[in-house]
Amino acid sequence: MQNEPVNSDSAATSPDAESTRPKFVIGIRMRGRDKTQLCDPNTLKLRVGMDVMVDTEDGPQIGVVASNKIINIRKDACHPLKVLRLANDEDRHHEEEKRQRESKSTVLCQELIESLKLPMNLSRVVFFEELNKSVFYFTAEGRIDFRQLVKELASRLRHRIEMRQVGVRDEAKSINGHGVCGEELCCSRFLPEFTPVTIRMAKDQGLALNPSKISGVCGRLMCCLQYEHNIYKDLIKEMPKLGKTISTPDGKGRVIQNDILKHKVTVRLEDDYIMYYDLEELRDYLTPQPHAPTQPAS
Repeated sequence: MQNEPVNSDSAATSPDAESTRPKFVIGIRMRGRDKTQLCDPNTLKLRVGMDVMVDTEDGPQIGVVASNKIINIRKDACHPLKVLRLANDEDRHHEEEKRQRESKSTVLCQELIESLKLPMNLSRVVFFEELNKSVFYFTAEGRIDFRQLVKELASRLRHRIEMRQVGVRDEAKSINGHGVCGEELCCSRFLPEFTPVTIRMAKDQGLALNPSKISGVCGRLMCCLQYEHNIYKDLIKEMPKLGKTISTPDGKGRVIQNDILKHKVTVRLEDDYIMYYDLEELRDYLTPQPHAPTQPAS
């Protein structure tokens, strides 16, 4: 008899999944990052401000407790990072040595990239002591032949080298910085993942399609364009389209600008005068009037 397929939704809420899902989670802020991650505290009694060691995908890392225990209400199969133990002075010293080692590897790689004249930009370096290797993250327009670079790095660093190409958005997220709004980058601070951003979002919001105004530090369209897009889509339905000829209290004219948030419409009248109207002033003119029924011929 063949085994029946297991439904993923039922598996996520099965008794086994419930038993492995932690009842409480805490917020841990990793060193060098501003985003707080939810972690499983195990049986440790932790307070805000304590340094702990967390089992991450990059190996054990030191972090600081940023929030008290909160009830884990998530029902999906999410597995938060686990807190291994409290950090001690040796862990702090070891973490500092690791950062220094990664900094030296970054400088060395930058020098080799320039000497080999490779069309690539180094983003960051992560050293994995347990695996005795360093991962070099970089961005490039296309495929790069970095075999000579890897050979030079391996001979000088004396451990395994891995090159990993990432997108410009991932690079900006890892480096961090500030946007044109003056705030820290959304991707570094709270965005869990990247979602598509289109030029249509900028058009619907009435923004000038100037790349310097609607692009982030990564050179791509700003992620914040999607935040209020649905609201703008609903508001713009009531506004007349740009370039459309409409009737106004002062005669016919062509719509040349819409202020979506203020509900203002700018119209160039047929005599070239420019008038500004509230949307409420134009509702009766924009609403199609019902046609009077035709009288049957006698």
